[in-house]
Amino acid sequence: MILPGATLGILGGGQLGRMFAVAARTMGYRVIVLDPDPDSPAAQCADEQIVAGFSGRQALERLGKRCAAISTEFENVPADTLRFLARFCPVRPGAGAVAVAQDRITEKSYLAANGFPCARFAVIRSRDEVAEAVASIGMPAPLRRCSLAPGLCRHNRTG
Repeated sequence: MILPGATLGILGGGQLGRMFAVAARTMGYRVIVLDPDPDSPAAQCADEQIVAGFSGRQALERLGKRCAAISTEFENVPADTLRFLARFCPVRPGAGAVAVAQDRITEKSYLAANGFPCARFAVIRSRDEVAEAVASIGMPAPLRRCSLAPGLCRHNRTG
């Protein structure tokens, strides 16, 4: 249990981070925001901001050592960042869940393998596989990038 008076960390300083900071402070928690933008909306409501990117180990260690728990306000924080922070305190969502959600192939495969309903899909790794994929799943067949991280799946682009 993390009682009021404890310090909570938030990765990302956008509008959701701002709402998190306001709610947490209203309940009596201290809040530290880590975001590269010194003028982030969440920083305006937090007790403190660490101005840094999401992969700088020194800044992450500083955050991790000062917080009772850490969360993220958006889904693109690298899973490795969350794994690193988990060495210091609880991190939610966990790195494993974020890693699954950041890659559509992994996400869809996980859902299908665990009995969750999901739309039919096909993995396309080259242009040569498009016709076969459309034939197997039918139309409409939206084409989406498999990863939220730019550049990881060059051949599977929305377009």
